[in-house]
Amino acid sequence: MPAPVYLDHAATTPVRAEVLAAMEPFYGPKFGNPSSIHRWGREARAALDDARERVAAALGASADEIAFTSGGTECDNLAILGSWRLLREKGKRAVVTTPIEHKAILAAMHHAHHEGAEERLLAVDGSGLVREESFDALVRDDVAICSVMWVNNEIGTVQPIGALAERAKSRGVLFHTDAVQAFGHIPLSAKTAAFDILSLSGHKIGAPKGIGAIYIRRGTFVEPLQFGGSQNRGVRPGTENVAAAVALARAAELAVEELETEMPKIRAMRDELQRELETRLPDAVVHASGAPRAPHILNISVPGTDSESMLMALDMSGVACSSGSACQSGAVDPSHVLEAIGVPRELAIAAVRMSLGSLTTPACVERVVQLFPALISKARRLAGVVS
Repeated sequence: MPAPVYLDHAATTPVRAEVLAAMEPFYGPKFGNPSSIHRWGREARAALDDARERVAAALGASADEIAFTSGGTECDNLAILGSWRLLREKGKRAVVTTPIEHKAILAAMHHAHHEGAEERLLAVDGSGLVREESFDALVRDDVAICSVMWVNNEIGTVQPIGALAERAKSRGVLFHTDAVQAFGHIPLSAKTAAFDILSLSGHKIGAPKGIGAIYIRRGTFVEPLQFGGSQNRGVRPGTENVAAAVALARAAELAVEELETEMPKIRAMRDELQRELETRLPDAVVHASGAPRAPHILNISVPGTDSESMLMALDMSGVACSSGSACQSGAVDPSHVLEAIGVPRELAIAAVRMSLGSLTTPACVERVVQLFPALISKARRLAGVVS
């Protein structure tokens, strides 16, 4: 049987060998608590401070603007609720986001609404790009925070974050971006974009699960969600995961170092995969294909199929992909992202996301090009659809 093909890098990535080597000593002899004053503690503190400096450098930031977290979801919750709870006392009554955000953002916004915030959703076009007129209408000086995902995790759309952040800033509104799918895939820097807060997750770039970092621009403040210590300058108290912080730092460095060499290769393979599938499946629809997209994401629907069945068939054939759809009690619910950009239900429930990364080779692409159309034909025959 051919080697398995992993096309789900947007869900998670394998821990890189260099990252594993960097973190391993902190599960052995360098086990100290960074808050302890003895030699073990000082050793851990030095490694933690160094990791913070390196993550900051990768983001074009300063070390005092970085706090380590458990990952993207915690970052997003801290950004939204931490800003809302602090600024509502100053008369800021609304929070703003888009309907195509990760559920970590949407759920945090809903929670702020339960606490009294007015929740506003920006309009997006058929590719998921924020409509300027909607931004200008909804992002006013009564808004505590506006959050827009830099790269959409399902369709890959790249938002003009620099321009949106500047517009928010001109209205005195805090601007947050979930950069979980952006960092390591497109150039970004706190020096060149005016965002106030940014979320980063380690397991999307070759670090282990359970580590992330939040960037909070100097002079910006959020109310912590946890209490009990002074770690991370009180923004996120609790004994720090030194090994994971070291791992994140190494992964972030590698992602930045390799951006200009690796991402063009990933984009070329993604584009080749798209071209070949569109040639073999003329009625296939690639979502957001006309918009600026990150190089690693391809979201495709073929009429007459459903994503649940296709993902199972792909898996049985040794190919791992994913979908934004949810299956509950045997019914497939379409992705909220695809619904928001106006994709018809019959296409939305057929969407398959293929996300490329470190495990992807031209041979992987060729295998999927040969396999996917055959599985589509089989699925259509079983469903009684004439192709």
